[in-house]
Parts: sequence; C-alpha cells; structure tokens
Amino acid sequence: MAIIVHHLNNSRSQRVLWLLEELGVDYEIRHYQRDAVTNLAPPELKAVHPLGKSPLLEIDGRVIEESGAIVQVLCERYGSGAWLPAAGSDEALRHLELMHFAEGSAMTPILLQLYTSRLGDAAEPLKPRIDEQLASHFGYMEQILRPSGHFIGDDWTGADVMMSFPVEIAVMNGAGAHFPKLAAFVEAVHARPAWQSARAKGGAYFGM
Repeated sequence: MAIIVHHLNNSRSQRVLWLLEELGVDYEIRHYQRDAVTNLAPPELKAVHPLGKSPLLEIDGRVIEESGAIVQVLCERYGSGAWLPAAGSDEALRHLELMHFAEGSAMTPILLQLYTSRLGDAAEPLKPRIDEQLASHFGYMEQILRPSGHFIGDDWTGADVMMSFPVEIAVMNGAGAHFPKLAAFVEAVHARPAWQSARAKGGAYFGM
C-alpha cells in the first residue's frame, strides 16, 4: 500500500512523519517549502487539495485531510492496538476529546497570537485576552499530563502525537519555565529515535 505524505516544512505535518516512523510504516515524502517572505504554503499544495494546506496523507490515491483524522487512521491501520485505548473505554472517550482539543481549543489562541503579532500596535486591544487564553490552555495541558508523562494512560498514543504540536508551541513561547511537565514532555518526544528520524527527513522544523 503506497503512502505519501504531502509535507510542509515548519508545520504540523511533522508529527505525522513522527508517527509513521514510530509505526515502522514505509512512506514517501512530497516536500513543500513555505514562502520565505510570507511564510505561507506554496500554491503547489492546492493541486493536491483545494485548501492548499498540510498535512495531507495519500493512501493508494485517496487523500486524507486534517491531522486528527490522519493520526486516527494511521493508528487504527498500523498501530496493532498499541496506539489507541480500548474501544468503548473511558480512556477511548478521553482520547477522542484530546484529539479534537489539540486542533480545536488549543490551537485557537496560538493562531490568534501568530496572526495578531504581525499587526503591531493594532493588536494591542486583543493582546490581554489572547495572553489570558494562552495561559489558560497551557495551564490546562500541564494539569492533564499524567505522572507517566503521557496524556492518556502510561504509554504513547495518538493523543500524545496530536498534543505534541501545541505543547511544543507552549514551550517555545517560554511556558516551559512555568509548566515543567510540558517541557519534560517535549524533551521526551525529541529524545525518541523515531522523532529524530522524522526530523531528519522532514527538514526545517522551528530551528530544532
């Protein structure tokens, strides 16, 4: 089964490469580079999907969009039961919540901060609310990390893969000094051989 990842540098598709490396699945990377001035994805991605966004996962010609859906499909098909909680369990429901939280609630203030940072003084009225929401969400993520260092159970799951991106953003924003569990989580992710292999194959990733 041919698997292609349409991968944009410095983007959320890095965690898809990481998961594929963890699962030991053969795949091909189609690389796309952000515009050096605008930091936007190149128009070539629109030839794969009308929104021109990444990640996109292609399996035998079927293009799957949205990070959460991609991670779910990969875990179901190739995880051998190890990357998802048992179906019908309380942990499975919690896993589902976090898969959506990672791209929904958690990313909203992060993206608002990113976009308004380009507005200069015009963003000042929004800044207190954005900062409050960032602190709230980062604090919540710190609170729900288990003693095991994982978001669900005591081993790696798809939720950890999905949560890795907002947690990395939190630590990059300096939150690691206030949220040591988040900082430790990022260190644990980056120490994994699969993440390092994905990083080497994926190219530029936030200067890491």
